[in-house]
Amino acid sequence: MTLPVSYNLRNLVVRKTTTIMTALGIALTVAVLAADLALVTGIRQAFQATGNPMNVLVLRKAGTSELTSAITREGFQNIKFKPGIARNSQGEPLASLEMITVLSLRGPSKPEGSNTNLRGILPVGFGLRDVKIASGRWFNPGQREVVVGKSIAANFPDARLGGQLRFGRGSWNVVGVMDGGQSALNSEVWGDLNQVSSDFNRPDGLSSVLVRAVDEAAVPALINSINDDRKLNMTARTEREYYESQTIAAAPIEYLGIFVSIIMAVGSSFAAMNTMYAAVARRAREIGTLRVLGFSKGSILLSFFLESLLLAGIGGVLGILLVLPLNNMSTSVGNFITFSETSFDFRVGPKVMLLGVGFALVMGALGGLFPARSAANKEILTSLREI
Repeated sequence: MTLPVSYNLRNLVVRKTTTIMTALGIALTVAVLAADLALVTGIRQAFQATGNPMNVLVLRKAGTSELTSAITREGFQNIKFKPGIARNSQGEPLASLEMITVLSLRGPSKPEGSNTNLRGILPVGFGLRDVKIASGRWFNPGQREVVVGKSIAANFPDARLGGQLRFGRGSWNVVGVMDGGQSALNSEVWGDLNQVSSDFNRPDGLSSVLVRAVDEAAVPALINSINDDRKLNMTARTEREYYESQTIAAAPIEYLGIFVSIIMAVGSSFAAMNTMYAAVARRAREIGTLRVLGFSKGSILLSFFLESLLLAGIGGVLGILLVLPLNNMSTSVGNFITFSETSFDFRVGPKVMLLGVGFALVMGALGGLFPARSAANKEILTSLREI
């Protein structure tokens, strides 16, 4: 014979003060873990959403990022006519020579300055990426005009449509704001390749080449062709792989958050354990009465263990509710590969919620097991004599 769940719920309601305090302790622990997971999920989605599976990014051999790579215009001419590269309706190869450098922008939220990627790009590069103009227009080649990502426009007043940015040899007009969905491209500034490279005295010291393969089946052969060409001295990989490798920026944050959550979980587990031990001590006669009525040791152990899980479950749900306002909230993190900041949104999705509640239940199980055994092992006569 097993005890009904309503018995455990009634006990939690009767002991509402200790129930609330213990549940809040568990809720705070879950909130820290869930917030960390939401942040890490947002970073990973931003990088994983960047890149097309048919795009191949070419860098100088041994170059770890576009910022540390160097490709000449002559090298670009040798790459763009490789077999397997798609062509547009005019028969021109879908290949974009690009240059990356870092700007320091200042705004109300970043008075000390924030590093931002400036990308010098050819017009053909627009169509190679999943971006669209949210407001304004694309820059005109040969003009001192730039298009900024929506995150840049939101955080820096000078980068809004109609504003001006100062870098290189003078001022640049912001003529458009682009929307890259959830991708890291929202944290970039784009300008005409020739104008940008001239302003930074890099007419031939460019960064990378982005090409589009004719189809996904042609991607491996195209990559091998570039990697095996000794005259080029370049390395190629898919654009998506390149951006996914940058999720390393999330690793320190993830490890720190998990470490702090584990430390807090130990305290929360002891709090749950103390609560349940106190409940066992106060309900000694009740436990003895249950034994007299025919309830077995196993059913009492299961009942007290279930009560601890219910307590932890309440804390877990409260923790998730505390974190929910963070969902879709924008923030940024430094990228150790590009030495710039990448904007992203917190993502409190179903996976984060389930992990948070599951973590709470683990704390409840650890904190409730020993008190439940103590309750189940009480002798009937001893329990009935206790006040």
